[in-house]
Amino acid sequence: MAGRKDLKIGVLALQGDFARHIQTLERLGVQTAAVRLPEEIMSLDGLIIPGGESTTVGKLMSRFGVDKVIIERAGEGMPVFGTCTGAILLAKDIEGSDQPRLGLMDITVRRNAFGRQIDSFETDLDIPEIGEEPVRAVFIRAPIITSIQDCVKVLAQLEDGRVVLVRENNCLAAAFHPELTDDSRVHEYFVRMVEGSKK
Repeated sequence: MAGRKDLKIGVLALQGDFARHIQTLERLGVQTAAVRLPEEIMSLDGLIIPGGESTTVGKLMSRFGVDKVIIERAGEGMPVFGTCTGAILLAKDIEGSDQPRLGLMDITVRRNAFGRQIDSFETDLDIPEIGEEPVRAVFIRAPIITSIQDCVKVLAQLEDGRVVLVRENNCLAAAFHPELTDDSRVHEYFVRMVEGSKK
């Protein structure tokens, strides 16, 4: 943990519950920042794109020029982690939508795949990459990852086989909200990705 203060992970703060991600990262001993502007992203070692409303966040990213900088930095190897809306924005394809997106991952997503807010739920996920104990996952108006290319690794699925956590190189996408529980292992996995990229 001692060297983690050298890491700076930003959380995109255009909309959504970015504060909870920041709290989780701070518990892990990482330097954090709420970022909104392109120049703020240039100084980061990693970036989290939190939940929110994907069309709105996509438009705001485009308006402020944040999308171009994220794409550029990810191309240079900066790790990016998208949760819920963030996962949608990382996808190359969004079913039935031409909304702005980053298109950094070879995945297709379906928005609001489980229905509306009232259909939100929690479940335990097996994620062998992060530990033997299951992870409690909170799904709120969640997307689902409906197809992936060979370069994408599936890290977690629901019992019915639907894919909810994937990694492609330096990008990580979760259909759920890992910041809403006290289990910080998914964030810990991302922090290790950032540590690895700095080496």
